[in-house]
Amino acid sequence: MSSLRVMQLATILVHVAIGVCVGYALEAQKPLSRMGAGIPQSTYADLTRFAKYSSAAYQALCPRPLGNTLVEEFRNVLTSTAGYVARDDQRREIVVAFRGSQQLEDFLIDGGLVQVLYQSPGVQPNTTDVVMAHAGFLLAYNSVYSTVLDAIGTQLKQHKNYSIVSTGHSLGGALASLGGLSIKSNFPMANVRLYTFGQPRTGNAAYADLVQQVVGSENIYRAVHTYDGVPTMVPEELDYRHHEREFWQFEEPPEPATVIQCEGQEDPTCSDSIPTTGINVAHPFYFGQIMSLDATLCL
Repeated sequence: MSSLRVMQLATILVHVAIGVCVGYALEAQKPLSRMGAGIPQSTYADLTRFAKYSSAAYQALCPRPLGNTLVEEFRNVLTSTAGYVARDDQRREIVVAFRGSQQLEDFLIDGGLVQVLYQSPGVQPNTTDVVMAHAGFLLAYNSVYSTVLDAIGTQLKQHKNYSIVSTGHSLGGALASLGGLSIKSNFPMANVRLYTFGQPRTGNAAYADLVQQVVGSENIYRAVHTYDGVPTMVPEELDYRHHEREFWQFEEPPEPATVIQCEGQEDPTCSDSIPTTGINVAHPFYFGQIMSLDATLCL
């Protein structure tokens, strides 16, 4: 292993250790007080359901995601990008779920903060602003885009008027964001929604604006669990910015009354108000799910 990789891995492990220690300290504090909080039960149910799809993406084998039809599994060994496409005939949905960080290669991709010009097949930004994205995240998504789009195209021919959902946790959330933009651009007549959990900042302000413009802010659900440090780990100071709409679970237990819909891209009264602690004990838990551990989600 090269000295650069050793240094990157050491940095990651330090962030994890610090995040866990600070996370336990934050957990011991009094609950975060909010006024006028709460989201509809239907919104909460959808967040819970897609958290399960995102969790299922971590499984090595997932023959029936949430009991539904597995359409396609995708994996790129060079970028370690993986996930699946599933179909829910009862809800008339096609679900694309991206796996989060699980292997060393994923963490090394996560570790870089370099931005590159956003380019993805089929996406033509209708803006004069320069759209930039995290180099590693963009490389990871573009390594599987053709498999994802081909699977969706085949399904839409056979199942007209099905909606499409792009979802993922952690690194998978960043890929789902890129995926949602790509899918809607390539299938503009489709109803596309985006659900992410613990998503790190994925691009600059122009990227955030583009996602909102193409996917539609009303179709974006970016969930953050209490003091999860991953959403704020990629700093705004390096010209990164979240897109709307954040749904912040501000205290335990997970229920509609403890989740608030935040305002704008970086609401200073929501998760952005808490100093980042990186990958901490809040990061693996979303809406009652311990992300990656429940194999029954695939049966």
